[in-house]
Amino acid sequence: MFAKTEAIIPAPESAHAIRAAIDEALDAKLKGEKRVILFNLSGHGYFDMTSYEAYLNGELEDYEYPSELFLSQ
Repeated sequence: MFAKTEAIIPAPESAHAIRAAIDEALDAKLKGEKRVILFNLSGHGYFDMTSYEAYLNGELEDYEYPSELFLSQ
């Protein structure tokens, strides 16, 4: 919805904020309330397009982070 309306593909991190803002707007509309709703669009997702494509096509592979790279506490 956001991408179609604003012609911006949000970064994955920003997409969560956008969804929350949309949910708040829909809730305000349902309750007949006026609200000021702010969110942070921290970046576009154009660099993430190949990952989006892989996800939508079911082509992402699970990656197990090597245990020797974990920092010991």
